[in-house]
Amino acid sequence: MNCPYCEHQESKVVDSRYIQEGIRRRRECLMCSLRFTTYEKVHSQLLNVIKKDLRKEPFSIEKLKKSITTACTKRPVSESAIEKITINIETDLLQNHGSEIKSSLIGQMVLDKLIQLDKVSYIRFSSVYKNFETEEGFVEVIDTIKTENSSITKQQLQLFPEENIKKTKRKGEKTNDGTK
Repeated sequence: MNCPYCEHQESKVVDSRYIQEGIRRRRECLMCSLRFTTYEKVHSQLLNVIKKDLRKEPFSIEKLKKSITTACTKRPVSESAIEKITINIETDLLQNHGSEIKSSLIGQMVLDKLIQLDKVSYIRFSSVYKNFETEEGFVEVIDTIKTENSSITKQQLQLFPEENIKKTKRKGEKTNDGTK
């Protein structure tokens, strides 16, 4: 590790701490005795992304975070929520998908997370990911979101059959069929 002040190549580690992103080390230069901090991140496995045109490029968590941040611009989505999504996707890729991942898989993972977080951000990301060329693409995505929301509501209502709702009414309160 080169000292950032005098460029000497030798330093000693004064303090090491594990942080969320990796390891933080305080170092002291053996030549000028000045201290500096380094951050280390352990890469257990290198990931390569296979693009649509079959090119391969190294996975970049910064690029992933930037694309999610762009989709969430001026939306009520916190930086920590974006960071959490990014880390969750990277962890899932490392643990479950091998060393070569199709870009379409990463895009779908982002969409799955964004639809739960913010529907407008989901639509924005979809427009780039699915390469909308006309307004019909936007309409289709919006219709899909509306259809999924209405089917979820219907499924939730099925969890409460009419006879169970009648049993839970308060004493003295009339139900729809006039019974107490």
